[in-house]
Amino acid sequence: MAPAADRPGYWGRPTSTLDWCEENYSVSFYIAEFWNTVSNLILILPPIYGAIQTLRDGLETRYVFAYVGLAAVGIGSWCFHMTLQYEMQLLDELPMIYSCCVFVYCLYECSKQKAGLNYFLIFILLAFSVSVTTVYLQWKEPIFHQVMYGILVAVLVLRSVFIVTCVYPWLRSLAYTSLSVFLMGFLLWNGDNIFCDTLRDARQKMPPVLGAVTQFHAWWHILTGLGSYLHILFSLHTRSLYLNHRPKVKFICGMWPVICVEPLKNH
Repeated sequence: MAPAADRPGYWGRPTSTLDWCEENYSVSFYIAEFWNTVSNLILILPPIYGAIQTLRDGLETRYVFAYVGLAAVGIGSWCFHMTLQYEMQLLDELPMIYSCCVFVYCLYECSKQKAGLNYFLIFILLAFSVSVTTVYLQWKEPIFHQVMYGILVAVLVLRSVFIVTCVYPWLRSLAYTSLSVFLMGFLLWNGDNIFCDTLRDARQKMPPVLGAVTQFHAWWHILTGLGSYLHILFSLHTRSLYLNHRPKVKFICGMWPVICVEPLKNH
């Protein structure tokens, strides 16, 4: 669908299988979906900082991969929404699967001994990623990708609930905040899809700044980016407790949460 509010732009006609509710090239000639693009900064900058902090603290490499995976999703999503080209769509959607597999590995290995890798779980997750990639490249159906991603999220939710119910109940606030923020993003994502025509009509009558607030897909990026970041903090906090470290949640500028752990002498 290409409503009248859409305009031609630098990247030409969209070739992606999805074209979201934000009006194309309405803000910049060079960015197809401006707000859906810049909202990805929350998926890029905080995870990069988290990866650096994880390396400084000498924590396990798997959490560096978790942060980098989330940043990769943000970069891919930036490229996709900036161009609306099919190749960039894959750069957004496939890393969502890969990074979520890393999250699954980290969370399910929280209570295992430090040394060694779970090769069986790695094989399962690799096989899942390869299978999803192969099918999706042949069958360009976004719903398939969304269902596969949803399965991974459900696996994370179940494991998180088990941890805060049976292992570390004092981490409930962190875990449930992560889940709640992610759920709010998911609800807005659905609202953006279901009520797109209504939202577009309303934005025609609003000042540009106010109209930007109604870009619910951009809010999906912000809320799921924050929810995913908090999930990594929850997973890292759980792992650090199991290893008898003393992790602390600190806030940068009194706002942004990070996990700080004393540097390890033995890696």
